[in-house]
Amino acid sequence: MFGILVDVTKCTACEKCVAACTKRNSRDVWQAERDRALTADGLSSHRLSTVVKVGDGRFARKSCVHCIEPACASACLVGALAKTAEGPVLYDRGKCIGCRYCMLACPFHVPRYEWDKTFPYVVKCDLCSDRLAAHQPPACVEACPEGALKFGDRDRLLREARETIRQHSERYRNHVWGEQEFGGSSVMYIADVDLAALGWPAGGAAPIPSLTEPLVRVTPFLGLGVGTAMLGLNWIIKRRNALATQQPDENRGQGEHRE
Repeated sequence: MFGILVDVTKCTACEKCVAACTKRNSRDVWQAERDRALTADGLSSHRLSTVVKVGDGRFARKSCVHCIEPACASACLVGALAKTAEGPVLYDRGKCIGCRYCMLACPFHVPRYEWDKTFPYVVKCDLCSDRLAAHQPPACVEACPEGALKFGDRDRLLREARETIRQHSERYRNHVWGEQEFGGSSVMYIADVDLAALGWPAGGAAPIPSLTEPLVRVTPFLGLGVGTAMLGLNWIIKRRNALATQQPDENRGQGEHRE
């Protein structure tokens, strides 16, 4: 499984990774720059990755972290999102029904919706899956001039992260973000500051699918129950209206008979 290791201490917020991402995904550059100021974290349907300030003089790239057990996939009713063996969590717009449950389920609030389009879809980073298939690193990794992003096998990156922290304990916090949180992720971070600004929890967090999957399983039955109740209510209202219409006619007939 592939992954990315982000070294926050090396990021200079140049946003060359963001520019490369925008270009690779054929997004509107002007809209991407506009959205950086209009959205809380800079992410939008035109801007699939961003750089967030995480501490005094510290910045970090934010995008989909491609969870090992993705909450977005577990919340999707039609299987439009799925974790692949290579690492990316991919989105199939051909299956999407636009419910946007994935947006609610994601603990990092990453998936975005194309609100400005007539036929909108959900959009998110796909870890440059086409480049991975061609044995190339993601565009963001290739574009980083500071070496803040490193691409490779996730297990190897995790070993490197631990070794880096061990050798430079005065420089880094003794933690690899993404090693275990929410079941682990393919994108991991090492830093000298807390990364709560990116959405990482202060303590360990269990995989979210354990919470979302039971709800997803009963959703069709809930929908059927609500639909049945609505049909029943509709029948009752129509029946009452029909009876109310017939009553004046019956009263009028009785009055004519008395005359």
